[in-house]
Amino acid sequence: MIEIDDKVVHFDVFRKCFACDIAKCKGICCVEGDSGAPLEKAEEGKLMEILPKIYNRLTEDAKAVIDEKGVSMLDIEGELTTSIIGKAGACVFANKTDEGIIYCEIEKAWEEGLVDFRKPISCHLYPIRVKKYSSFEAVNYDVWNICKDAVKLGNEKNVKIFEYLKEPLIRKYGEEWYKEMCVAADYLKDVDFGDKR
Repeated sequence: MIEIDDKVVHFDVFRKCFACDIAKCKGICCVEGDSGAPLEKAEEGKLMEILPKIYNRLTEDAKAVIDEKGVSMLDIEGELTTSIIGKAGACVFANKTDEGIIYCEIEKAWEEGLVDFRKPISCHLYPIRVKKYSSFEAVNYDVWNICKDAVKLGNEKNVKIFEYLKEPLIRKYGEEWYKEMCVAADYLKDVDFGDKR
């Protein structure tokens, strides 16, 4: 781990490679898992604010869940997340193209200029997951088998996680923090971690 301000970043964020390969995975991360996307409290309010602009784009199942339970829920650990369809189903904001590619209706509306919120930061940052503690935040690489094609493509392109996620990291922590991250990455290039990974 390396500390940048009050953020403790796992070495894997600097040394592992990753680049989403949507043609291979089909966006399955939006429908797999036992809970929705982690949300910050302010994001819950933002989702409620933009809901009228995207509601008619959502699936009928998603509308039914939102009508009954709202845009967010607490997962099994008591963490705030986006609502999902069923006990282990799709995020309510997920939809599918005719080609079977799963996409986010929030992000699509943002790309079209209909809303000013791109998507929850946890989605934008994936495969990084941030865990908040009393005095620091842990910034970790979340290894998930469904992203094996992203790991393969990242290795082929030699794109490290922190490089691939430059835009969302700046969105989350700011440009100065990201510059410090790049300094740390340069330092770690010469570190022998004692393994072949």
